Order: sequence, then structure tokens, then C-alpha cells
Amino acid sequence: MWRVTRATGAAAVSVTLAPAIAWQLQEIRIHLSAAGGAGNLTITEAALAGAAYDTILVTQDMTAVTNLVYFPARPLQFVAGDAIVIAWANTGSKTYGIEILWAAMA
Repeated sequence: MWRVTRATGAAAVSVTLAPAIAWQLQEIRIHLSAAGGAGNLTITEAALAGAAYDTILVTQDMTAVTNLVYFPARPLQFVAGDAIVIAWANTGSKTYGIEILWAAMA
């Protein structure tokens, strides 16, 4: 069963999803109240195994973006303790809504 984790705000984006179970990432949806502004938004895997295994999954210049959907070709699998970190300076203080769709692995 898919779960949705949501975050909203109007300051710098610093959102972390770190389930304490093995899990799959299905999709990330980001909506801004207006076109973003300068700076890159990143979606990164912060691996439990350590920084040598951290992987940047997405880097997106937000200058002209109001909607961003990250949809991997198939669900990405993670172990308990792996995290997804979404970060962006949001210097223009745009209101954002983030939805992370994920599921526990059986």
C-alpha cells in the first residue's frame, strides 16, 4: 500500500523522508505558488551505508518551474535507514507543497 508524506512552507526547502523500514520510492511531486527563482533543487539519496553511497537523483534549476514531478522508471528500493533529502534555497520565498509517494517493502 502506498503512503504519502507531505511537506509545505515558504522558506528554504529541507525535507527528509527516512522510514525505519525497507521501503520503495514511487514518486515525488513538488508544486510552487509561482515560478521558483534562481538555484537548484536537489533530490538526494542519503545512504545508511555512508556518504560514499549518497546519490543525487535529481538536480533541477527552479528559475522557471512551478511543478516538478520525479517519477523513476520503476520504484527505487531502499533499506531501513536510507533517506531521501529534498533541498532548495527558495530565496524568493515561494509557497511549496511536496508529496512523496512511498511504500513499505514486504
